This record gives sequence, C-alpha cells and structure tokens, in this order.
Amino acid sequence: MDISNILSHVDHTLLKPEATWDQIKTLCDEAMEFGCATVCIPPAYVKPAADYVQGNLKLCTVIGFPNGYNTMASKIFETKDAVENGASEIDMVINVGLVKDRKWKELTEEIAGVKAACLGRPLKVIIETCLLTDLEKVKLCQVVEKAGADYLKTSTGFGSGGATREDVALLRENLASHIKLKASGGIRTLEDGQAYLDLGADRLGASALVGEARKIQG
Repeated sequence: MDISNILSHVDHTLLKPEATWDQIKTLCDEAMEFGCATVCIPPAYVKPAADYVQGNLKLCTVIGFPNGYNTMASKIFETKDAVENGASEIDMVINVGLVKDRKWKELTEEIAGVKAACLGRPLKVIIETCLLTDLEKVKLCQVVEKAGADYLKTSTGFGSGGATREDVALLRENLASHIKLKASGGIRTLEDGQAYLDLGADRLGASALVGEARKIQG
C-alpha cells in the first residue's frame, strides 16, 4: 500500500457547521504537508484559505450543500461567488427530488448551468447514493455525462450513508471513461481508501486519512 499515492487522491475535508478558521488553517497545513489533492471546505472559508495557501494548494468547496434542493439560480450564484473567491474545484449537490420525479431534463440543465459557472474548473456532482435505487444511480451516470460535469461523487457525508464498495463498482461500470468518480463519506482507513481506488475511484473525500497516515509514519 502506497500511502503517499492514496493521499494524493484525497480531498482533505472539513465541512462541519461548527468548523473554525483555526481548524481550516490546520486542515490546509496538513493537506500541504501530506500532498493531498485539495482541501474541501465551506464556501465562507474559501477566500481566507486562498489568501493563506498562496496558490500552494487547490481549494474545493461545496454548492447547494448538503441537501441540494436550492434553486438552480442560487446554485449558480454560489458557484460564481466561490470561483471569484478562489475555489479551484466545485462539488455540487443535485436536487434528489428531481431524480425521484424523473425530471432528467431539468436536472441536466441544473448541472450544466453550474458547470458553466465553474469557468473551466472541475465540477463534481454529488448524487447522494444512500437515497437512490440502483436504476437511478445508473441513469445519473448518463445525466452527469450529458451535462458536461467532470466527476460523479457518491455522497455528502451528511446523509444516512456514505460510499460503499458496491456503489463505486456500479457507478464506475456505468460511467463514461472520461468521467471521474469521487468516493466520499465513511472512508475511515487507508485500506478503505486503497480499496476504493482499486475499484475505480479517482478521488476520495475523507477527513480521517491524513490522521491515519500520521499515525503510521510517526
């Protein structure tokens, strides 16, 4: 197991509502020390974090988080604001109600609208797998591709369940090869991280893996 390689795929994450600026700074310091792909942080901290890291770390933030039932206009506004503040990547939560109503056109338009507001930055689409049937998950693979997003992401980490090996395997099997996959939620060990990478995940949303690596490396 190559710990450095695992961590290079990690979005080192802190999205708790009580997160403080000191905790965000520590998160950034850890991500830079361990070579993480990004930090994933609340939108309100993007601008100060961008000033703090001075271009030495990519910053990911969340849109429509965690429930996803904001209007498309509000999600687009959030995205534009995040980009202006220095976000490098955007993770948006879909409106799951549109999935349940089978409103695929509206859902595709929402994702495409947010993607346009990213101004070329990668967009990850959080589908909250714990709320979906397998058929809905497969359909969303097609929707995400059609809308022009860059990643499909399993979970917010705030739902009733997070990533599972079964879901990651199913999604990877049904996603176009150029669409990347982010496993997120409940990834607690480096062994878990490696397992998801082996199943085809390209990115891992996790808050615990840096701490696990520090324990091993002393």
